Amino acid sequence: MGLCFSRRATVRKKQSRRLTNQSSSSAGNGGSNRWSRIRSTKKEEPIIHERALAAAILLQQELQNSGAAAAAPFDRSTSLRYPNGGSAKRNQTLPRSSSSRARSLTDPLLHPQQLLNQDVKLEGLETNHFVLVHGGGFGAWCWYKSIALLEEAGFKVTAIDLTGSGVHSFDTNCITSLSQYVKPLCDFLEKLADGEKVILVAHDFGGACLSYSMELYPSKVSKAVFIAAAMLTSGQSTLDMFSQKTDSNDLMRQAQIFLYANGNGHPPTAIDLDKSLLRDLLFNQSPSKDVALASVSMRPIPFLPVLEKLCLSDAKYGTVRRFYIETPDDNAIPISVQESMVSKSPPEKVFRLKGADHSPFFSKPQALHKLLVEISKIP
Repeated sequence: MGLCFSRRATVRKKQSRRLTNQSSSSAGNGGSNRWSRIRSTKKEEPIIHERALAAAILLQQELQNSGAAAAAPFDRSTSLRYPNGGSAKRNQTLPRSSSSRARSLTDPLLHPQQLLNQDVKLEGLETNHFVLVHGGGFGAWCWYKSIALLEEAGFKVTAIDLTGSGVHSFDTNCITSLSQYVKPLCDFLEKLADGEKVILVAHDFGGACLSYSMELYPSKVSKAVFIAAAMLTSGQSTLDMFSQKTDSNDLMRQAQIFLYANGNGHPPTAIDLDKSLLRDLLFNQSPSKDVALASVSMRPIPFLPVLEKLCLSDAKYGTVRRFYIETPDDNAIPISVQESMVSKSPPEKVFRLKGADHSPFFSKPQALHKLLVEISKIP
């Protein structure tokens, strides 16, 4: 989440050139049996969300009840290694793309094939494996719509629960470093076979986790996609980045609840969010069923990792191709903050997802899916 404090960070500014491109999609007539019963009509929309919500909650309960590593689709290991930097260089131009779809409050799911060009050959891509990293307070559960769409389109998808998040059984108040928080993601990348690459996708505070892992495993990351995420420069912490705005985010301040597991005389150990303000802060364009799912699934955000400054090098982090997806209707990380991050550390390309709140995997799932597929196809 975006945190509102009064500290400032000094960041070296890079100039960027912004161009405007229009994204387009081709409609297909095919569809899997799984999606053949779904229609994007207002009459059937409540049924769609009820089924999706029930399936997501059932999956979460099954994972919690099983307690077995085999039940969760996340690889785990206990070692890290530090390979040399990757090979590809970043494109310094900064073309901008924007979803051309009309704004929709619910953005109902369509057949995944309708969002893909029919002549796309997934086997011709550098990688067809997406790894989804949630934001602060969220968990792998928040990606359930994106997982369904990507898998139906033929992609391989892995959603990660970071330490103390989702169904990961660890006390958030006991997380003392960013490396501890990011460990499940690093463990997954560590276990990838030599030469195997993935597309990393991160939301919110997950962007800092993405950058941390890119510095450690640049050769295993084909592309990195930041969705309304903290895209830091070297020497910055997430707190530094969000403190750059002079005017405070009053809604964020009101929603924050600091937890002091070590006593009020010590620094906070975690940050919780006022459930009554979740809709306005994170889900102002999202369906009510998804807001309900989030309200019973979100967990506190570890405090110390938010304070930790990243050490990012051009030889490692700088070799990974980066893309940014902006969310203009975002009340948690305002578009001005997102644009500031893009300006200070220009990615290869910037997309703007029209009508998206801070949680586009809920508010604009099909448009987000289209952009992820488009990014995967960029040579």
